Amino acid sequence: MIIAVFYFVIVNSKEAEADYQSVTKKWYGFRSKWFLFLITLGITITFLSLNPFPLPDQKKEYSSSEYQVVTVDGHQWYWNIAPVTIKAGQPVEFQVSAADVNHGFGIYDENLKLVAQTQAMPGYTNKLIHTFDKPGKFKILCLEYCGLAHHAMISELTVE
Repeated sequence: MIIAVFYFVIVNSKEAEADYQSVTKKWYGFRSKWFLFLITLGITITFLSLNPFPLPDQKKEYSSSEYQVVTVDGHQWYWNIAPVTIKAGQPVEFQVSAADVNHGFGIYDENLKLVAQTQAMPGYTNKLIHTFDKPGKFKILCLEYCGLAHHAMISELTVE
């Protein structure tokens, strides 16, 4: 009985294929247009959302009179930063590395709002370029858990 039912369905489905060819052709055309629409929408949303992303050009070369270099070395559980005083309105290149484990180098303003950040990794120097618009005291905090005294890994940067 089951074989007879399967046979009946297979025989009748071949006859019904002709009825669906026009519908199938129409929906295949719609499906390809829908796919192109979704691709276009995705690319547009990506560019519109990334366009205002505030990333300075990390590959741009500044002359030595244009920027200040600050070396940052992360240790468990302190920062070595030299110099600790910089000028406002002039680009600063932070050369950030770590001596022991990974650290997250985060610069915070007086209201503890994150201004800029990068990763400090052993054996590698990350370059972070930032221009401070106004003078003040900025906190340097570790953003990645690096051990028991991670919470005390705080330094200060003065912008004049």
